[in-house]
Amino acid sequence: MRPFFLDFHSSRVLFPADSPVHIAVVRFSALGDVVMVAAAVRALRHAWPAATITWITSPLAYALLQGMDGVDFVVIDKPRSLIDYCTFYRLFRGRRFDVVLAMQANLRINLLYPALHAPLKIGFDRTRAREGQWLFCNRHIPFRDTHLVDSFLSFVETLTEEPAVATWELPLNATDIQWAKVQLQSLIPDRGTSAVSPVCWIAIHPNASKAERNWLPDRYATLIERATARWDCGVLLTGGNTHAELKLCEQLAHIAPERTRNLCGKTTPKQLAALLGEADVLLAPDTGSVHIARAMDTPVVGLYAVASPKLTGPYQQAGYCVDRYSQAVGKFMGKNPEQLPWNTRVHHMDAMALIGVEEVLLQLARVLEKAPHHAAPENGQPDEGMTR
Repeated sequence: MRPFFLDFHSSRVLFPADSPVHIAVVRFSALGDVVMVAAAVRALRHAWPAATITWITSPLAYALLQGMDGVDFVVIDKPRSLIDYCTFYRLFRGRRFDVVLAMQANLRINLLYPALHAPLKIGFDRTRAREGQWLFCNRHIPFRDTHLVDSFLSFVETLTEEPAVATWELPLNATDIQWAKVQLQSLIPDRGTSAVSPVCWIAIHPNASKAERNWLPDRYATLIERATARWDCGVLLTGGNTHAELKLCEQLAHIAPERTRNLCGKTTPKQLAALLGEADVLLAPDTGSVHIARAMDTPVVGLYAVASPKLTGPYQQAGYCVDRYSQAVGKFMGKNPEQLPWNTRVHHMDAMALIGVEEVLLQLARVLEKAPHHAAPENGQPDEGMTR
């Protein structure tokens, strides 16, 4: 245990500047969430380079994060039974931390926090500390109605009392990057053929984890037909290995087969990140690939109606998103978005139908015809340093 001091007047735990503090970060969840948390962990490493950081996460997340500089990992599945909880408590019975950053708030994870011994446990504010998380923490981040990345950065700011800036350097290796390049090269015609090499590359990740977030299949098909004709582009289809995702991508692959590479269900997390890094733009609904592409500095044409891109869109690069959230709230909930709680979703299967093909093509044109490669503006302004 590192030396620390308790300030009884402010209920703060203070660590000497030169103390090698041991910090536990807790975040399991989906790939998009852990990518957003990764920005905060990078900021923490920058602020306190002498700290020992242990990230407790799931195997899928580790498949993307493995090799992250300056971070140790404890890889374990989310608990599903009493035996799982007992195993977790035994694993950490003899370990001590100085700080726990409780970056996930649901009952299954909240019940893990008592097993992590530390004088300081930082959790979400009362508004976002779901299912009683505030009971297991002795300090809380302030509430801000802002992007999820900012909420994770608030953990770092609450601990260090310094501003935190989001940066990403996903730990990809040369093999992953070379694999991605080979996938693109596979669509380049052999010499002597009359086929034309793709001028640009559009990655499409058509399925989200919840069906209500998905755009209409026939509109994806129309868009692929028109985009390939207009820009001579190649199309990279990505996704998971569920039946619905595989079926949709197989259907879309037949729209322009000579220009489409269907990699749905065929990528590791690192390969997906490398592939999105090679693309000129990603087209996707509210799903984890949006945040992976953001981390790889690839522009995203995000399709949003169920949730606001201000909350879950590509961080500080929402300028290319098609945002129909306000219209969806008005049509399907009869409300003004300004009067609703910060995390309100429109749970209606027709919400995404508010997004038309023409407006998506318009945003793709902004990326492919006007903006330089991998430079997405926010409200017309360049993204410089991703300051908050």
